[in-house]
Amino acid sequence: MRLTYLATYPIKSCYRVEADTAEVEPWGLAGDRRWLVVDDDRKLVTQREWPQLGRVRPVPTPRGLLLRAHGRADLEVPFPSGTVRDVRHFSLWIAATPAGDEVDRWVSEVVGRPVHLVHLDDPTRRPVDPEFSEPGDRVSFADGFPLLLTNAASLDAVNDWLAEGGDEPVPMTRFRPNVVVSGAPAWAEDSWVGRRIVIGDVAFRVPKACSRCVLTTVDPETGEKGHQPLRVLGQRRRFPSGLLFGVNLIPDMRGKVAIGDEVLVLD
Repeated sequence: MRLTYLATYPIKSCYRVEADTAEVEPWGLAGDRRWLVVDDDRKLVTQREWPQLGRVRPVPTPRGLLLRAHGRADLEVPFPSGTVRDVRHFSLWIAATPAGDEVDRWVSEVVGRPVHLVHLDDPTRRPVDPEFSEPGDRVSFADGFPLLLTNAASLDAVNDWLAEGGDEPVPMTRFRPNVVVSGAPAWAEDSWVGRRIVIGDVAFRVPKACSRCVLTTVDPETGEKGHQPLRVLGQRRRFPSGLLFGVNLIPDMRGKVAIGDEVLVLD
């Protein structure tokens, strides 16, 4: 079994950044979901309700981000400094630093509503859900866990089901994974929950499977919203904990992972 795909999402719910290698930090891949878009009430905005966020294509730089969008001039965004403000991330309030008025105007014009960009300069502020974590576990602006792993064979199974129903296949990017593995049977990842895996030289815990939401129905390239693959997951992958596809990971250590790394599942 091998690692075949790596991606980060510098701004939560915006476009992805694919890579051949990535540094693993306690709160996830370096640079992953350290920025967040919030509304005037300082509540997070996601593609679940606002698919236009996918138009924002962030590029990490040593100083911060370069923001790109079709039809717009690029905008350099340095890591902000100054007074932090609490922003609401689902049920949590987390202190983050506003990126500034110029940045807010640029993002607002791209997505078509008033929004604000903030940066989580210190991800140690947010612990992982204590039900699934160990003391010291941390996570950035991801939904609940530092990384998401998916299995290429499981996507093949989903696409076979879609074809049976006359629907078009979907790419793995619909599921917004950080890491994708190949060489395992479909749904093998279900049996990894509660165990550890090793990617290259880096060990991870697998605390739980990932319950999927309406975001999987948004085409990340066009922003168009449909019904699949969530509908077929509801028919074929419905469990008491949700419509499952992929598993969450918590790093046990710092390190580096790269496409081609061997992936081992420990007993």
